[in-house]
Amino acid sequence: MFAAVSGYAMDGFDLLILGFMLPAISLSLSLTPAQSGALVTWTLIGAVIGGILFGYLSDRYGRVKMLTVTILVFAIFTGLCALAQGYWDLLTYRTLAGVGLGGEFGIGMALIAETWPTHKRNRASAWVGLGWQLGVLLAAVITPLLLPIIGWRGVFLVGLLPALLSFFIRHGLDESQTYQLAQKKKAQRGLRKSLAMLCQNKAMTKASLGIFILCSVQNFGYYGLMIWMPTYLSQQFGFSLTKSGLWTGVTVLGMMIGITLFGVLADRFARWKVFIVYQVGALLMVIIYAQLKDPVWMLVGGAIMGMFVNGMVGGYGALISDTYPLEVRAIAQNVLFNLGRGVGGFGPVVIGFLASQGSFVIAISLLAILYLLDVVATIFLLPKNTDREGDNLGAIG
Repeated sequence: MFAAVSGYAMDGFDLLILGFMLPAISLSLSLTPAQSGALVTWTLIGAVIGGILFGYLSDRYGRVKMLTVTILVFAIFTGLCALAQGYWDLLTYRTLAGVGLGGEFGIGMALIAETWPTHKRNRASAWVGLGWQLGVLLAAVITPLLLPIIGWRGVFLVGLLPALLSFFIRHGLDESQTYQLAQKKKAQRGLRKSLAMLCQNKAMTKASLGIFILCSVQNFGYYGLMIWMPTYLSQQFGFSLTKSGLWTGVTVLGMMIGITLFGVLADRFARWKVFIVYQVGALLMVIIYAQLKDPVWMLVGGAIMGMFVNGMVGGYGALISDTYPLEVRAIAQNVLFNLGRGVGGFGPVVIGFLASQGSFVIAISLLAILYLLDVVATIFLLPKNTDREGDNLGAIG
């Protein structure tokens, strides 16, 4: 659990410090708004590439080994970001750092699914999801404090610390017995055959499409909101960077409550019904939040919105683990979630464009349409009954 949570925390920490530093980076390197947004987008595109690559390698060579490699890739290129002299070299470093980040979610979720008891799988997966929010919360607290002192290059170097911590936590960790036994029994598959298993029959194809839609909507809404929220608060209310960090931090606390509650509810009730409740809640709260004008009510509304908008992350890990057999579990986690994250990477670009044409209020309100799509996908595409007993091999057949 510590190995999975620490890696995902590093993931969240890295993405939010970039969001807070975009104005300073743009000023220092003379970047256009489109180039600033592209730094986020290409980080997430790199995560898609890394998710596919490390998901496959994890299924073939081991969860723990690949978790360690992802940390090293991330650390090297995050350190190089501090030395960037212009847009193109920084974009390259961010993309390659994203490749390292891309493996964290799926490999960690697969590791948890194979070490925790099935009746606690939803809450255990939700706890891994909390790792991201812990990293985001840490970034929201320390970035506004450190940025004026050490600059954006120094903050990138600080971003190496979570990676080093995660590396030491994983040192000496063994592969799960479930994974080791499965490796002895099953023939190795190539990357193409592993990917083909995600759509090996009609039921699994529907499930893969539904999960991809859910991951895409969740990431699009999350990144669209979180990357631009500090700018929105600054322009709408004249908040300082520190005050914007406080408001963002409260929203993240709401997300943490939502994720934890999702895991508990999904272990007790039908998981797809819990998804519906959260999706409808997200739809309503995005609309309400966009209409708020009072800073205090925005503080409260942001926490409630965060609970629904990102609380759904608490269910994705267990959903994917229960849907796909062990031999492709990590690549299923990484491919579907990171493809969704790649789509979500366009959230900051789209929200930024819409805001430049009208206002942030209109741009944020349009996100509600996406959560309606989520509801449709959950009802018509997601599996309603998954085999959560034993090893979960071939949950859909």
